[in-house]
Amino acid sequence: MSKPLLRLMTELSSRKWISRITGTFSKSSASRLLIPWFIKTYEIPAHEAELAPGDYPSLNAFFTRRLQTGARMIYEEPNMLLSPVDGKITAMSPITGGTLLNVKGHDYTLSDLLNHSPHLEKYKNGWAFVLYLSPKDYHRIHSPVSGTLVESEHIRGKVYPVNDFGLRHMRSVLSRNERRITYIKHEFGEIAVVKVGAMNVSSIQYTDNTATAWERGDELAYFEFGSTVVLLCEEGTFEPNHDLTLGQNVKMGQPLGLLKPKKSRSVSTQPHT
Repeated sequence: MSKPLLRLMTELSSRKWISRITGTFSKSSASRLLIPWFIKTYEIPAHEAELAPGDYPSLNAFFTRRLQTGARMIYEEPNMLLSPVDGKITAMSPITGGTLLNVKGHDYTLSDLLNHSPHLEKYKNGWAFVLYLSPKDYHRIHSPVSGTLVESEHIRGKVYPVNDFGLRHMRSVLSRNERRITYIKHEFGEIAVVKVGAMNVSSIQYTDNTATAWERGDELAYFEFGSTVVLLCEEGTFEPNHDLTLGQNVKMGQPLGLLKPKKSRSVSTQPHT
């Protein structure tokens, strides 16, 4: 099938009403019959789940499952930025002049990604990770830092796929899809956790809409199908873990790099001549 035809089919299937139909079925009791097929097809480690597969009342309940206590380890060093999800690193790089460069061949401006938020000024020369969650992954999103809520924003949009095909062949997917953004203030600055909806994601849900503070590893939200998290670090506050590579799979709680205080600008005491 040609790429233009695939793009056309994707455009036609990216309507929210299609995702709502998919979401309604996935929450029905009939959908629970698909759980064994889902586990086998995507090679899901069901032994990590909080409940046995047969105890989930629907496919959606299984998909948004919690894990057993201890299934993920939270890295102990307090100044490390942690991965908020299980997922694949599809991009990681400095942000250059307000632009995320070469995310699967496309550039993204912070202005578009953050919907022209005034927060974008803090990230114009910061650092970005793009973490893709496939259907096999654990789909709860956790706080990568200990901190307090600055602001939450819901940006309505499309539901294009955020897999490899979608990122490579659809225009500005991360900036056109529905997004929920959580800005969190931590000891050394601010981070933005951008939760990007995707095809067949009927919604992005916050675990607790009243929460205003989190410890590292606390639940923030969850996806109701495969999706992506874009994690932004404020300029001058982050040094990446150089052992990480593009395409690497990471687990929630795994360190991504070191959070650090901004260097203060030196002020000259020499008199002007």
